[in-house]
Amino acid sequence: MKDKIFGVLQRVGRSFMLPIAILPVAGLLLGIGSSFTNATMIETYGLESILGEGTILNALLTIMSSAGNVIFDNLPLIFAVGVAIGMAKKEKEVAALAAMISFFVMHICINAMLEIRGDILADGTIAEHVLDGTITSVCGIQSLQMGVFGGIIVGLGVAALHNRFYKIQLPNALSFFGGSRFVPIISTITYVGVGIVMYFVWPFVQDGIYALGGLVTGTGYFGTLIFGIIKRALIPFGLHHVFYLPFWQTAVGGTMEVAGQVVQGGQNIFFAQLADPNTVHFSADATRYFSGEFIFMIFGLPGAALAMYRCAKPEKKKQVGGLLLSAALASMMTGITEPIEFSFLFVAPMLFVVQVILAGAAYMIAHILNIAVGLTFSGGFLDLLLFGILQGNEKTSWLLIIPVGIIYFCLYYFIFKFLILKFNLKTPGREDDDEETKLYTKADYRAKQGGGADGNGAPAAGDEKSVLIIRGLGGKKNISDVDCCATRLRCTVVKPELVSESILKATSPSGIIRKGQGIQIIYGPSVAVIKSNLEDYLETAPNEEYIPDNEIGNTDASGEGDAAAADNGGGQADKASGNTPAGSGQVKKVLCSPVSGEAAPITDASDEAFAGKMMGDGYIVRPSEGMAYAPEDATVSFVFPSKHAVGLLGGDGVEYLIHIGVDTVNLNGEGFEAFVKDGDSVKKGDKLIGFDIEYIKEHAKSDECIIVFTSLQEGEEVRLAKEGPVNALDEAAEIISF
Repeated sequence: MKDKIFGVLQRVGRSFMLPIAILPVAGLLLGIGSSFTNATMIETYGLESILGEGTILNALLTIMSSAGNVIFDNLPLIFAVGVAIGMAKKEKEVAALAAMISFFVMHICINAMLEIRGDILADGTIAEHVLDGTITSVCGIQSLQMGVFGGIIVGLGVAALHNRFYKIQLPNALSFFGGSRFVPIISTITYVGVGIVMYFVWPFVQDGIYALGGLVTGTGYFGTLIFGIIKRALIPFGLHHVFYLPFWQTAVGGTMEVAGQVVQGGQNIFFAQLADPNTVHFSADATRYFSGEFIFMIFGLPGAALAMYRCAKPEKKKQVGGLLLSAALASMMTGITEPIEFSFLFVAPMLFVVQVILAGAAYMIAHILNIAVGLTFSGGFLDLLLFGILQGNEKTSWLLIIPVGIIYFCLYYFIFKFLILKFNLKTPGREDDDEETKLYTKADYRAKQGGGADGNGAPAAGDEKSVLIIRGLGGKKNISDVDCCATRLRCTVVKPELVSESILKATSPSGIIRKGQGIQIIYGPSVAVIKSNLEDYLETAPNEEYIPDNEIGNTDASGEGDAAAADNGGGQADKASGNTPAGSGQVKKVLCSPVSGEAAPITDASDEAFAGKMMGDGYIVRPSEGMAYAPEDATVSFVFPSKHAVGLLGGDGVEYLIHIGVDTVNLNGEGFEAFVKDGDSVKKGDKLIGFDIEYIKEHAKSDECIIVFTSLQEGEEVRLAKEGPVNALDEAAEIISF
């Protein structure tokens, strides 16, 4: 249980990195824009003619500042989408869309509750009894001040719904809404409820956040020390993002009024002050969560690197010198400390304990000295230049970093050197002669802990159907492409002779069609979920060929010999041929033609799957007019994205598919126009789909319209009333029950 929670927290921490990754760019734009449009700085250096108001450079820099500022202003939405993408297992783009929709739905529902309960008045003003700062504008919606917590709540919740439902299979009548299409639907419904609940719950959560923030800020410098120690100690586990983010982005890190606006979170306060030309000195209480990083990242850890170099074996100094120099430069310039930290963590954990204590103390020292230098991602020289040096010592006290940094360089150097020599620690360059000299990474650390890429060291297992499909197609190595249309899994294989139909039939398809290297396995409307499962398994399946035993009764290379016989239980000779004696059986339903043209038995269809009744019985019409009409009052179950097929559900529960043309899915909607959408109710004679007959004839295998009934019961079949010319909405066929 503990390992499972730890694994989830690791994934949460990693998911934060996607939205956090935009902060350096936003900070760069805001930092440069604000620095070089600062009136005091321009006047001090006499740059009015170049950077003063009205100049081209001033206009460009103002735009840059605005571009950076808009990212910080909309971090909750960015976190909602970013966290959903990071936590979603597959089809991440669906999770992103669902998260964006859910974010707006949640906040508009909170807004509605605020209006209903009188917290927001009819003219849009906030009622007097509402505490200042608790209601704010979120993407133009007046809602509760939730900060990035609101985005994280949406991102994590939508990701959980996505991972639970993106493979869901619904009844045939609703199958179009199954799979990933169900995720935005269930997310929207869920976050209507979440929005209502948050109106009542969030004020209590907000009180707790303020209390926690008060506890941290109330403990003064000691609280800063504890924060720094915990943050650095969590680095090996990848959980530091989960820990520090609330201090950077929410009220846990404090609140402050800047330029008339209440701002929450240390990093947000700094950047709000950066954009405010009236700021005299940045708040060290806000920057206490990151200013200390410049001390040990630019000075301290390079001292540790020098100590490891000086302690290396003479014959290995040249080799290790280049590695440690690059690692030290990475720490100094960008604040990326992993190459150094993980090397001595891996081989000498006691050095990491020293690093944690010294680094934690650096946060506290910066706070004590009123150093207030901001950052976007980590404490390297680039951020020091932008948010310290260029802002001026009067605003940041950045010059104090230098003497403290020199002291830290010496502390790291002498402490590390003493411990390495005293305990003969195997730091880089001191390995045994048979060991490789290298710098370790987080992946090495996780490998040492026994975890694999997925956190538990075990490859993911495939579901039984996916395993059989892979084997039936000749193994992963034999598969070059996987796709699907409305009803069939379309695969391309390298060696058709390795395909085993007997194995594929064990997956319960309605039929199998082989055309050279193309294999079509017909599963019906649930094929999208089967494809998704198959793609999941392909990622971890062994990359090998599977050579089946010799099969009795297998088809030839073309696969045409027994296409009709693949019908799943409905392949009696009389039905397959369409020669049911006239007048036998009871007429259950009269069927009207959706198109005008020449009616013919479904066995005449030019597609083997339809002709073999693999998806069900029906009939075809070779169209003379490019319009399909509703043959009865019905509900539109789905319209295929490429508009070549529409599913209908009659009032009597009969389900059927109107499929226009053969292989028209490949046209991607060209030549088609849909007049209905999923869930529409239609009346007999309403337009369903318009289509260009000539275009289809030129670019597809056939223009014939196939009307196939997918929900027929045992003992039911479709019989043509007459072959030949038929007008749209004429009686063309009947469902016969025996």
